[in-house]
Amino acid sequence: MVGIAFAMGAPAGGAAAQSGGMAAFMNIVPLIFMFAIFYFLLIRPQQKKAKEHRAMLEALKVGDSVKTAAGIHGKVAAIEDQVITLEIATGVKIKVDKPFVTTVVK
Repeated sequence: MVGIAFAMGAPAGGAAAQSGGMAAFMNIVPLIFMFAIFYFLLIRPQQKKAKEHRAMLEALKVGDSVKTAAGIHGKVAAIEDQVITLEIATGVKIKVDKPFVTTVVK
């Protein structure tokens, strides 16, 4: 069985080494294309959106009307390090984690 495998292989010498190197490169090319597609269609847009969200959170100030990920609308009453106090009705205030604020409502 082993003798048959060697008999069917490429002839020994420089030509076999060159074609082996080229074949290995040709096997890697589709992986490079797949990574490029994933980068431009998935990774890059997600990073851009996360950067915009961080900038929006940094620009928040007291008095802004915001919407949270849970769908709660309110006005920012106080901002701490990672917690925002929202006034959702007159005299009703709740505390929400800062990353859960999704949009600033105009």
